[in-house]
Amino acid sequence: MFDNWMDRYQYIIDLGKALPTYPDEWKIADYKIEGCQSQVWIRPEVKEGTIHFAAISDAAIVSGLIALLVRIYSDRTAAEILATPPDFLAALGLDKHLSPTRSNGLHAMLERIFAVARAAS
Repeated sequence: MFDNWMDRYQYIIDLGKALPTYPDEWKIADYKIEGCQSQVWIRPEVKEGTIHFAAISDAAIVSGLIALLVRIYSDRTAAEILATPPDFLAALGLDKHLSPTRSNGLHAMLERIFAVARAAS
């Protein structure tokens, strides 16, 4: 969709700006993602067989990465989540263009999403 990485980067930031409001009372240790350079919270909610993820970060690019993950994995069944590997990261070039600490944080977010799916299945 975009010819260069800077356009992709800006689009990811814009996705993060469009995330729904994340209440302060959800910013607790149970939802915090360790291993991220910035502060990140992901709150799962299992309802009627699907898992919904609410999430936020204090960094613009990380909020965008979260928004991308939420679009792909939220409101799906545990089986659907577990059957959707993060192959899209390579296709988007994220692994090549993120700093090592951002990449580690992204993988920590994915690990949490998949752990929630495994627990719900």
